[in-house]
Amino acid sequence: MKDIVSRAPAVWFARAAVGLVFAGNVACALAFILQPGSYAAAFELAGVPGETVVRGFGILFLMWNATYPPVMVEPAGQKTLFAVILVQQAIGVIGEIWLGLTLPAGHLALQEAGLGFLLFDGFGLLLMGIAFVLLRVANAPRRPGRLPA
Repeated sequence: MKDIVSRAPAVWFARAAVGLVFAGNVACALAFILQPGSYAAAFELAGVPGETVVRGFGILFLMWNATYPPVMVEPAGQKTLFAVILVQQAIGVIGEIWLGLTLPAGHLALQEAGLGFLLFDGFGLLLMGIAFVLLRVANAPRRPGRLPA
């Protein structure tokens, strides 16, 4: 399989995949921080407490994404950090599924918000997982006796 995955395209695909998820997360974080009142109702929150909680979510998103820039700069050289990002993303997906399954009936706003996060995070996990595997394949040592591609 290594013969069909070359290093440079795999690196650029990884940068694009991680960068896309990073950009989406940062855009969401900034929206939550700058306009928390616009999002509080989606979490069944209101007023100053609701805005404070949503701003807190935004801050947490920024903290969570501090690991992304080094991976975007050198994805092949940041294998461990890239793996951490995938674990973080998987925790998000699993947690969002669990929250959705345990949410009592009658909380449509929370269900819709959770589904939106689940879809984005699930897509991000899939995309970055593919990028991680492609990088691994492209950087795998060649077997002796094989000609370079």
